Amino acid sequence: MPFNIPILLTWLRIVLIPLVVGVFYLPETVLSPMHQNVAAMVIFVLAALTDWFDGYLARKWNQTSSFGAFLDPVADKLMVTAALLVLVHLQRLDAAIALVIVGREIAISALREWMAQIGASKSVAVNQLGKFKTACQMVAIPMLLFYAPLTIGGHTLFDSRVWGTWLVYVAAVLTIWSMLYYMKLAWPQIRERGSL
Repeated sequence: MPFNIPILLTWLRIVLIPLVVGVFYLPETVLSPMHQNVAAMVIFVLAALTDWFDGYLARKWNQTSSFGAFLDPVADKLMVTAALLVLVHLQRLDAAIALVIVGREIAISALREWMAQIGASKSVAVNQLGKFKTACQMVAIPMLLFYAPLTIGGHTLFDSRVWGTWLVYVAAVLTIWSMLYYMKLAWPQIRERGSL
């Protein structure tokens, strides 16, 4: 297993996942509900930043590896899934939306693995639609973890509950759209071989 800074950052992202969940299990004498929200949001944002930095540094320092290419999307999916489960538990997200997002990730991961086995992985490579979907998710989730209006002088400047909810619904629509897009790209191979 290779070990370098980009892979270390990916492992750090995985290590941060239990912290996003764990802060909500701390007693209120340790962290108030508002502080729990802030802590979870900050940890999630830090984890999301490691996702950007590990890819950037791997390319810049020419430290890409097959293990890193495997671990990075696994870390991303674990992080998003854990956060979505927390949000469902806190009743800030409908379970159906979480199921759509997580179900799509499982389905497309399986599709990509199958396409790689038959030597056609390039036809289901990540595209701009998938990247936009991920961006919506990565902005919506911290907003829903924070889950409070941002006020200054008694005036609400920004309500993360409203914007986070809208963005996660946009992410869910893009999730379905991108899944159908990938399935369309893979359909010739699926039809040729008769089954997944």
